[in-house]
Amino acid sequence: MDVPGDFDGLAAELAERKKQHLYRARSVVGSPQGVETIINGQKFLCFCSNDYLGLANHPDLITRFKQAADEYGVGAGAAHLINGHSHYHHELEEALADFTGRDRALLFSTGYMANLGTVSALLDRKDAVFEDRINHASLLDAGLLSGARFRRYRHADVDNLASLLAKSANRRKLVITDGVFSMDGDIAPLPGLAKAAAATGAWLMVDDAHGLGCIGNKGRGSVDACQLSQTQVPVLMGTLGKAFGTAGAFVAGSEALIETLIQHARTYVYTTATPPAIAAATLVSLKRVKTDDWRREKLAALIKQFRQGASELGYKVMESSTPIQPIIVNKSERALALSEALKKQGILVTAIRPPTVPEGAARLRVTFSANHNEQHVNQLLEALDNAFRQVDRND
Repeated sequence: MDVPGDFDGLAAELAERKKQHLYRARSVVGSPQGVETIINGQKFLCFCSNDYLGLANHPDLITRFKQAADEYGVGAGAAHLINGHSHYHHELEEALADFTGRDRALLFSTGYMANLGTVSALLDRKDAVFEDRINHASLLDAGLLSGARFRRYRHADVDNLASLLAKSANRRKLVITDGVFSMDGDIAPLPGLAKAAAATGAWLMVDDAHGLGCIGNKGRGSVDACQLSQTQVPVLMGTLGKAFGTAGAFVAGSEALIETLIQHARTYVYTTATPPAIAAATLVSLKRVKTDDWRREKLAALIKQFRQGASELGYKVMESSTPIQPIIVNKSERALALSEALKKQGILVTAIRPPTVPEGAARLRVTFSANHNEQHVNQLLEALDNAFRQVDRND
């Protein structure tokens, strides 16, 4: 039995977590993001980064970041509503609004903060929120913390959502979904979700953290790929630390939405702005995202090559056309063993286990960057074949 000030109970819980092969451990990165990375002093070919377009270490972004740091210093020094909102922040918000086809955009320090702040600013106990069962943790937490009635619909099941919406008599109804699901890699059925929401007067919010930059015209994401307007998707969230290669997040939508967030989103009002140099570098990144179609074309070719090779080897790769290509291995212990076997061959692929994914759905989460090439994919496939053979022999 735990007593106040006694952490023995916590230690026992941690030991049990290790026993269940669910314990998480950090690694120390000793290099910039890239297809080759140094982890704990060892070099690996990396297939677990979200740097989908290969921009995190792009020389143009680095140069602009240094220039802006010389101009503005390192820290923003204050919240946006005090004196931390630089002209680079303002210019980036305007550029992101134009990029996404929305009236306005608002910067947040992280995607987690953007989701928590947005949902809590829009909903309270009189309202209801409807979420896909496998939404990102930040979306689920946002819905729960808002105080609204919390409902989850079956993954990508428009009919199930429509049924839940039809039964709701709450003041406001907000449907929330990932655009691209971070652990499965599939794209949400956005047209159907938008239709179901509109039929019941609900709002639709899309977190397109893993879609922006990678899909849609000029990388405008899953909402653009489905040709949905601001009216159909009134709340659009995107992150800048993945395909854009920098840091932070934004929410885009109508004038009324953005002004409401400025007034009521606590994670915006009560936090220091991101460094101005980050915003300056992201403006350069945004230009690359819009103009470098070859990066998306190369990604598509690499994904096709990997899926064909994995299928020939008999692996259970989930249905995904995005840079997220999970291989289901079911047991957490097996996922860890495969990840370690890959490390011994100089390949870095993360083992994803519960509670991040459902029980019995542990997986290797393979992700691709435009900086990978065909030979890298061949190396990965060969290493996977060796790893599966080795783990199967030891079972």
